Amino acid sequence: DRGLLRPMSRGYGQTFPEPVRIGVGNFAANLSIPGIVVNDLLQLNLEDAVHNSLRFLVNSTVGLGGFLDPVQAAGIDPRDTDFGETLHVWGVSEGAYQELPLFGPSTARDTAGMLVDILLDPVNALMPPSQVYILPIATTAALLGDRYRFQATVDSILYDSADSYAQSRLLYLENRRFQLGDTSADTGDL
Repeated sequence: DRGLLRPMSRGYGQTFPEPVRIGVGNFAANLSIPGIVVNDLLQLNLEDAVHNSLRFLVNSTVGLGGFLDPVQAAGIDPRDTDFGETLHVWGVSEGAYQELPLFGPSTARDTAGMLVDILLDPVNALMPPSQVYILPIATTAALLGDRYRFQATVDSILYDSADSYAQSRLLYLENRRFQLGDTSADTGDL
């Protein structure tokens, strides 16, 4: 973070105005929706699959390819999911906590889920070979924008806490378990 991610996020954040950063983030989020719909279907969550498909359709057309998010402006929030959550729904335990270079905190289940999400993403499969770079670039730019937006919080966790590893682990596991509605997870070892 100190040598690469933080300086790159500052450069990105100071070079591009907030509306551009938000638009790029919206575009990357919109491109991720087909993969989210696949996970909705794998979880047998048909309501969210229809909801997210509608978001993708409207934001891809009216929202100029996803740079704008008119569906969000209308009060229809995104319903995010991933293959890590799909594995959770199927009963796979979270496994060991991990710190992944460039990706940050994770668990064994979520790391496996991240790899499957990349491989099964329909956008990756349907993109013409000359345009396969668009999704990784948009996603990287969105991550840099997020790092810039939350720089005070991230810097506080990484550089101001007595034990940044323990703090990061605690925050990640509690947040992820909350996202999954997992109240049965053993939180005694946090």
